[in-house]
Amino acid sequence: MKKLLSLMIVVGLSLASPAVWAAGDEAEPETKKEESAAEKRAEIDKVAKAALAEVLEKSDKAKGLYEKAAGWAVFDNLRITFILSGGGGSGVAVNKASGKRTYMKMGTGGLSLGIGAQKYQVIMFFDTEERLTNFIEKGWKAETGADAAAGTAGAAVGTTFINGIAVYKITEAGLMASADISGTKYSLNKKLNN
Repeated sequence: MKKLLSLMIVVGLSLASPAVWAAGDEAEPETKKEESAAEKRAEIDKVAKAALAEVLEKSDKAKGLYEKAAGWAVFDNLRITFILSGGGGSGVAVNKASGKRTYMKMGTGGLSLGIGAQKYQVIMFFDTEERLTNFIEKGWKAETGADAAAGTAGAAVGTTFINGIAVYKITEAGLMASADISGTKYSLNKKLNN
């Protein structure tokens, strides 16, 4: 009787094991996805913190706008040009009052003379919570260079809020208050938001 019981337990465990392993295998990719998303969010936050600190340190006007702003966003971008230009990146938009972070993505494309690659960060300040929420929920497309944010006051980009946004750009050459962000579309990154 004991041998029969032992045999039944062994057979039962061996039949159950593949199901347990399979369940473990199904859970593992989901866990890895979440860990990967958490790592990406941490990296985005690190870049955003450094870019924001650099803008505030190098520009008193940016510091003044940040203090008035309801929120801010930073995007880390890579643009590659070979007759056609294209690029992409990711970033985070932050509501200053609540501290809520929303992870976003951006893409850019168009015609361009030259060959090369440029890595840069775009920093945006939003004058009202409504403007920030609209940017997060509906996205935004910059149509024509710096004028996209500035209307007819292109030279004033980054020095004041125009249409609710002030834009700065950091490149290897340094901080630019007149940021060419033409052809760039910003939208929610559903994979990185819980």
